[in-house]
Amino acid sequence: MTPPGLPNAMERPHFIGIGGAGMSGIAKILAQRGAKVAGSDARDSETAQALRAHGATVHIGHAAAHLAADSTCVVVSSAIRSDNPELARAAELGIPVVHRSDALAGLMDGLRPIAVAGTHGKTTTTSMLAVSLSALGLDPSYAIGGDLDAPGSNAHHGEGDIFVAEADESDRSFHKYTPQVAIILNAELDHHANYASVEEIYESFETFVAKVVPGGTLVVAHGQAGAAEIAARVAGNEGLRVVTYGEEEAADVRITKITPRGLTSEVTVVIDGRMLTFTVSVPGRHYAHNAVAALAAGVALGIPAHNLASALGKYTGVKRRLQLKGEAAGVQVIDSYAHHPTEMNADLEAIRGAAGDSRILVVFQPHLFSRTQELGKEMGQALALADAALVLDIYPAREDPIPGITSEIIIASARAAGADVTAEHEKDAVADVIAGMAKPGDLVLTMGAGDVTDLGPQILARLSS
Repeated sequence: MTPPGLPNAMERPHFIGIGGAGMSGIAKILAQRGAKVAGSDARDSETAQALRAHGATVHIGHAAAHLAADSTCVVVSSAIRSDNPELARAAELGIPVVHRSDALAGLMDGLRPIAVAGTHGKTTTTSMLAVSLSALGLDPSYAIGGDLDAPGSNAHHGEGDIFVAEADESDRSFHKYTPQVAIILNAELDHHANYASVEEIYESFETFVAKVVPGGTLVVAHGQAGAAEIAARVAGNEGLRVVTYGEEEAADVRITKITPRGLTSEVTVVIDGRMLTFTVSVPGRHYAHNAVAALAAGVALGIPAHNLASALGKYTGVKRRLQLKGEAAGVQVIDSYAHHPTEMNADLEAIRGAAGDSRILVVFQPHLFSRTQELGKEMGQALALADAALVLDIYPAREDPIPGITSEIIIASARAAGADVTAEHEKDAVADVIAGMAKPGDLVLTMGAGDVTDLGPQILARLSS
């Protein structure tokens, strides 16, 4: 096939917030396709350094002077505020502003896209597809919302004709994509700043499904209520093939057995009348379901099921998705990106299944005031699955504080559910506190979508000392 070129006006793009998970991947692929990429980020990072290695110019801090006058466009995400000085400078210079979803959609043109959507599990499932298709020598392009291993490994420009993309529903940007195969892992109420009800979530996913190309396939979870609701709503869409997966008898791709084996699982499925057993190198039922969704999507593109099942065993995890950070003094430290109660429950149940009689100690950092306001009680109930937990202050990300919304909502709920929970307002004190609590054989889980991930190495260093 002829390699895809650069999307319109992407010859000299400038990214505001170039170090972000979604933005950096698009920037990397454009650089690999020959664009002269530049951008800025609030702080330097390994991701920024990885982009520089691909020829990108990365400025630290945001300033009007960072935007070159000959830039062909400015790429932004929904997190960029309207008063950003580089955005204001773009308006002065008449440089077009492009949302990252439009840039990503342009990168998919002429290829066979798989778009992975869902409230939870997108990064893992996209990663599973990227790794397994690569292992089969298909050299897909991909854009993932997290690094596979090394910094900057969240995206790749491949020579093959498949593009695997994480499709983000949070700001409705996944409406821009026209996939050949769409996956819906689940659909629940989240992103409360953009969705007022679960009905709005369902309608948004319906719009996403309507963009699947004629003759394309929707792979959807059979047993998850939200996903099943969307499948029912789109069942009459002309030219759409719907493939369901799950443990239910009626699922098209049926999971017949999930056998935990420490920090891995063995999964048996029946697909197209044939039984297959393969290994998933991360623990937990929900990760097994993610792998089966990936399997069904690959088969929908014509890849033999037995080849893909074998290749899925090459996947060894992605950063922040139950990632083992290390072990010290007989204590394992694991990092989890879980920040929604469903994700927290799933990861804690997976670790509980792998831990045996070991204690699980959690360091949880709530993410966003709006999410805590809506789901704080459920977060607290999830923490009752741990033997003990520290709860940090809310990580604000892009949000301003909401009066009366603090971590105390979570702590009160956790205690009401019988959990052993302590508030910790000083992040720098966590390593000492955990070192005082942990005993050989314990598992420590740092959990949340914010900078709680930085604490794993600190806890390991303190345990070692």
